[in-house]
Amino acid sequence: MELRHLRYFKAVAEQGSFSGAARGIYVSQSALSEQIADLERELGVPLFDRSGRKLRLTVHGEIFLRESNKVLEGSERAVAMARRSFRGEVGTLRIGFFAGGVGARFAELIHRFRTDRPEVQVSLTEMRPRAQTQALVDGSIDVAFTRRVAETFARQLRSETLGSHRLIAVLPENHRLARGPVDIRNLSAERFVLCARETSPAVFDKIIGLCSDAGFSPQLAALPVIRASVLMLVQAGEGIAIVPELHDTIGSGLVACPLKSKDAFVELVMAWYPARVSPITEAFMALVRANKNGL
Repeated sequence: MELRHLRYFKAVAEQGSFSGAARGIYVSQSALSEQIADLERELGVPLFDRSGRKLRLTVHGEIFLRESNKVLEGSERAVAMARRSFRGEVGTLRIGFFAGGVGARFAELIHRFRTDRPEVQVSLTEMRPRAQTQALVDGSIDVAFTRRVAETFARQLRSETLGSHRLIAVLPENHRLARGPVDIRNLSAERFVLCARETSPAVFDKIIGLCSDAGFSPQLAALPVIRASVLMLVQAGEGIAIVPELHDTIGSGLVACPLKSKDAFVELVMAWYPARVSPITEAFMALVRANKNGL
């Protein structure tokens, strides 16, 4: 049994004759009669009463028509949903981001996308940059707003730069260099509190590289895994920190001083797994590309 059998049956039932139905669906009357006979043989049930002058449904045929209509409506709905999915109008979008890395502009874009595509289920998950790249590979998120993708993931993922965040020195307010800007060479004798490399390899490697270019290796006092702990430890006198300048506050008793080096920045990138990009993901990334200023 195929969907065409149900459509033929429905046409005959609604027209009340094989000739009228055949004209309506552009099939020969003999072919249509044969198809309905095949259907009845397969079911083992008479669907039409042919004894009178007018073709009528049997009781079994009435039940079959009611259920057939449900199947046909369901198939039409399935086709429509598949086509809407192809156009990126229905489905899901899973986005990864990290705290402070994106600001109000990001929230505005999410709201706009949800308004334009109300039947797309959008979910947002806050994740550290390293975790985002792994989540893209695993397929648990569709697009990530993260740091530069590490070389180990470069063959699997694609990314593009949306902007950059300056690196700043976070110092106690009574520090001798607190009036900034700061030449990183003047920090060579300081104890550094940095976010652990496992949190964001791109940021950690950039800071170590800047120190190396300045002719020293930083003395690492602590390597907490979250930014808030870095700032708290600087407040406690554990050392100084270099962090990206984000959309947050650094806390009381501290000052943020820009670094003089023109290379003192890290990128904000949008990353994705190319083999799994859906029309929804494509549409969202196009929206981001068109409105990336201010992210």
